[in-house]
Amino acid sequence: MTNWIALFSGGKDSSWALYRALENGLSVSRLLTVHPAADSYMYHVPATDLASLAAESIGIELVEVDSAVGTGDVTDSGAQGDAELEPLERALSDLDREIGVDGLIAGAVESEFQTTRIAAMAERLGAETYTPLWERDPVSLAEAMLEAGFTIRIVQVAAAGLDESWLGRTLDRDALDELIDLNERYGVHVLGEGGEFETLVTDGPHMDRPIGLEYETEWDGTRGTLRITDAWLDR
Repeated sequence: MTNWIALFSGGKDSSWALYRALENGLSVSRLLTVHPAADSYMYHVPATDLASLAAESIGIELVEVDSAVGTGDVTDSGAQGDAELEPLERALSDLDREIGVDGLIAGAVESEFQTTRIAAMAERLGAETYTPLWERDPVSLAEAMLEAGFTIRIVQVAAAGLDESWLGRTLDRDALDELIDLNERYGVHVLGEGGEFETLVTDGPHMDRPIGLEYETEWDGTRGTLRITDAWLDR
C-alpha cells in the first residue's frame, strides 16, 4: 500500500488538499499537524489544537508535533524556515521508519518559501508531493471549496478592510464577494495567502460530524483572533 501523509492544520487550504487527495483515491495513512511556538513563516498558527477534533471527524490518525522555534529565534527568514522545518522532518522520518512515507500532501497556494522547502524535504525522504492548490486561481479555488460543501470559519484577521466583524464569520459567497472587492481596493489576497486571515474548516464532505465552537473575540484595533473557549463534534 502506498502511504500518503497529509500536512494538516485544520484550515481551508490543507483541508482542501486532503479532500482532493481522498477524492483522487490517494491512500492517506496519517494527518500531521505542527503546532508552532509563535508566529511562523512555515505553518498556519491559530486553532491548530482543534486539528485533533477534525481528524476524529475525518477518521484518519493524527500525528502532532510541537515546534519550539518562533520567528524571533533566527534573524534570517530562510534560516528561520529551515529551523521550523526540522521537527516536521524528524516526525516524517519516524513515520517513514514505522510505516513508510511514499508521498506528502500540502495545501500550498503561492508560497515559494514553503513549497520549495516541502519539495526538498520530500526528495530527501524519497517521497512524492501532491499540491492540488499550487498556482491555481484563488477565486476559483474558493468557489470550489464552497461548492463542495466546506464550512469555513475565519479565526484570525490582520489586513486593511478586515475588521472585528470578520472574526468568527463564515466564508460564504457574500464574504467571498467582499474579499474580491478588498483585493481590488487594498490587495487583500482572496485566500489570505499573505497572512491577511486564517481559517478553520468546521464541516465538509470528508468529515462525519461538524465541529461546534464557543469563542470570544480579541481585537486590538488593527488585527484580531478568536479565543476558542470550547469545541466539540456535533452529533
